[in-house]
Amino acid sequence: MNISYDYYAIFYYVAKYGSFTKAANALLLNQPNLTRTVKSLEEKLGRSLFVRSNKGVKLTPAGEILFEHVSAAFDHFNAAEEELSLNKSLERGVVSIGVSEIALNLYLLPILNLYKTTYPGVKIKISHLSAPGAIAKLGSGLIDLAMFTAPMEPTPEIVSKEITNFKETVICGEAYRDIITEKKLTFAEIVQYPIVSFGKKTSTYDFYFHLFGKYGLDFTPDVEAATADQIIPLVRHNLGIGFVPERFLSEKNMEGIYRVPLAEDIPIRQILLAKKRSHALSMPAKRLEQMILDTK
Repeated sequence: MNISYDYYAIFYYVAKYGSFTKAANALLLNQPNLTRTVKSLEEKLGRSLFVRSNKGVKLTPAGEILFEHVSAAFDHFNAAEEELSLNKSLERGVVSIGVSEIALNLYLLPILNLYKTTYPGVKIKISHLSAPGAIAKLGSGLIDLAMFTAPMEPTPEIVSKEITNFKETVICGEAYRDIITEKKLTFAEIVQYPIVSFGKKTSTYDFYFHLFGKYGLDFTPDVEAATADQIIPLVRHNLGIGFVPERFLSEKNMEGIYRVPLAEDIPIRQILLAKKRSHALSMPAKRLEQMILDTK
């Protein structure tokens, strides 16, 4: 049976709205034309599809069967249109993300690789930021998303989610190798040696400042590194004892580096994904956010 798609489209909207008038307004068509089309469809199918009344129209049993199949088809059409629209919006655009070096290296890099491979037309702007800097730029609307290590200073306009976690370890170079004995070092003993770490206004500094503070100790780095990948070479050259993510240590970069056993545990740290609560993300930014969340 050769029935035009337009017949089914008009039937679908009349059934959806329960009214020829509302369907005509939605389709920007003349109501008498809709009435004739539905009548013609009923004649072709040999079935009455609607029961008319002053309050509108209702589907007959035959109409309900047809609507079940037609509405499923229209759901597929709408889904296809949304997908095509999504793909079109992801053919170009810009997404900006502020990220700490630890978050970038421990988690984000493979996601960015997949994102860029999937959406080559979207430009990615990456800013290397500490947690306070990322929060400030989120608040100003200068970046779409941010990833950094906890802790994060609470703020009502920024919402965050934990994405993953990691463990840190203490390392030293050859000059401090004699501290590695059967006896594990306490934090009180650690502070007797030069410490290599991040400086103030970073989440890492805040983390260790509060951790050492719980033991009544001051955390005052003797050498302040600008980036995480500076800590290992600084320690290797005996400028002090450092704290680094365990996953940063491999056979390749362990030459001249030694793990220092601790009597107290370093708590597990978290990597957070944050955005401004009131900031409407573009489609490229939404897609990157979803890919980050899906990889958890």
